[in-house]
Amino acid sequence: VDQGNATEWMTEGSFPKREDSDLTAVIVQDNENISNCVDQGNATEWMTEGSFPKREDSDLTAVIVQDNENISNCTSAYEFCSAHGDGSATESWHIEMSGTVNKKGKISVENQGETHKKAYSPEKKVVEIKELYWNYIKKIANRIVSSIAFRLLGLLLIFVDLALMVTDIAVTSSKLYIPLEYRSISFVIALYFLVDILLQVYVKGNKHYFSDILNILDAVIIGIILLIDVTYIFFYAGFFKDIQRMSVFFRLLRLVTLMRIFHLANQKRHLERVIRRLVSGNKRRYDKDGFDLDLTYITERLIAMSFPSSGKHSFYRNPMEEVTRFLESRHAEHYFVYNLCSERSYDPKFFHHRMHRIMIDDHNVPSLEEMILFSKEVIAWLSKDPQNIIVIHCKGGKGRTGTMICVCLIATGTFLTAKESLKYFGDRRTDTTFSKKFQGVETPSQSRYVGYFETIRNVCNWQLPLKKILKITKIVIYSIQGIGQGDGKDLNIEIILQHRTVLTCTLQTCTVLHDPDKNRAIFIVPNCPDLQNDVKVRFLSTNLPNHYDECAFFFWFHASMIEGNRLYLTRNELDNPHNKNTWSIYHPDFAVEMIFEEVFS
Repeated sequence: VDQGNATEWMTEGSFPKREDSDLTAVIVQDNENISNCVDQGNATEWMTEGSFPKREDSDLTAVIVQDNENISNCTSAYEFCSAHGDGSATESWHIEMSGTVNKKGKISVENQGETHKKAYSPEKKVVEIKELYWNYIKKIANRIVSSIAFRLLGLLLIFVDLALMVTDIAVTSSKLYIPLEYRSISFVIALYFLVDILLQVYVKGNKHYFSDILNILDAVIIGIILLIDVTYIFFYAGFFKDIQRMSVFFRLLRLVTLMRIFHLANQKRHLERVIRRLVSGNKRRYDKDGFDLDLTYITERLIAMSFPSSGKHSFYRNPMEEVTRFLESRHAEHYFVYNLCSERSYDPKFFHHRMHRIMIDDHNVPSLEEMILFSKEVIAWLSKDPQNIIVIHCKGGKGRTGTMICVCLIATGTFLTAKESLKYFGDRRTDTTFSKKFQGVETPSQSRYVGYFETIRNVCNWQLPLKKILKITKIVIYSIQGIGQGDGKDLNIEIILQHRTVLTCTLQTCTVLHDPDKNRAIFIVPNCPDLQNDVKVRFLSTNLPNHYDECAFFFWFHASMIEGNRLYLTRNELDNPHNKNTWSIYHPDFAVEMIFEEVFS
């Protein structure tokens, strides 16, 4: 709730920052969401065993030590304990004590003082307003340097500058004089890039920006070019005309100005980064140690990322060479990669053949059997070595990836329920500093299958449920008015098993009844084939716009998970109508009901 206070506790002496530690903040949090922490036992123990005694007049029962790098989101790759839910504390308490913080997030207490409520002052309010103001300025600066227009203008100015440089070399081969206006243009261009560098340093910070050797080189080049342009301007203004050796000096400077070409390469790199960030949206990225990848540590041993690409696709997706460099530098010989794309792949040698491909169509689900086999593989790999990690990707690193990440979270016991795992993945994958758009699992069917896996793990002892064979007898679409023709007769329904359409329900193969009094359409299915395991149902109409899966709407279910021979799905449980962009067509009470009869052998 109050990051300022948290930081202040560390910097003003109450919780002094250790020189050998990166931990720079203490967050006091209520115990409501402690169950999601990495080590809730320790967090609770600190409060109950006397180190951080629980106040009788307070509900605060835990202290969370957090890396300050992403303190605004209370998240870090090195965090001891994440703040979940809304991350808020109902009260802030100032604990006067001397203590030390080590890298593992443990606190050792030497002298314990009295606990009292932190005072609030008008001066503090002024400081907070100033912080908000400068954060707003930093946000604007970030939007400027991260915009495509700014980057394209930079590239254009570099080409203009290079053209002027070529003209300079060609014209001054026989005579030294060239109009002063040219030098002024070159100088203004160099100033533009100086402002670019200063804005980036302001947004990212000195340490972060200059940790990249190419950024250091770029800054040096801009500095040299500015110095050369200023020297040229002084020369043509008459300050150095009496010095005969200056003409020789300027001929040498022409060779130095070729460094603009290296500057062009770095500007191209910045443009690529901007485009990749636009494509990835507000998915949390790994932006440190010289990397800028659409990649997120969901836990210390689970990584979600977008597709590692080569060629033209690497211009807006994760470049394969950068992904391999990242994994080799941080997790050499301890990573295993899962590619969930059915539409694209790559040579497994990139990852030393520690790679498995599970072919899942975009916006669709794996089979329940694939989920079980995958979870057992993951547990086996993680159990081999405590340093082993799992890397999962699809195309965007969100829908299919999120589904399987949630399977891992449930399989490893990190969470016991689908609801918890789905929320946790979405919270970790979403960077709220850029946008509030939730970057979690995409479709209701994917969430439904995570729920199925919860049942498999907690109820069915990691086994598929008993096989059930069903036949569809009736399909009812509620709130049909405004959906295509409004009577259901323009809808075609496809029933798909194992990527093969086994039944198409049309006016010719099924009986379609319109019930205007109850605003519904009823499809009587006379000859449905036997359905078992994973079933996909697609609805198509020439009078409705197509969205995911090139159809109006669709959904998946598993036959053995059907209870009472009935499946009822509301608008928010149907793929495509769940999206707010379609709600002008699909009304709140839009729903699909399927009635089955079970087949006994």
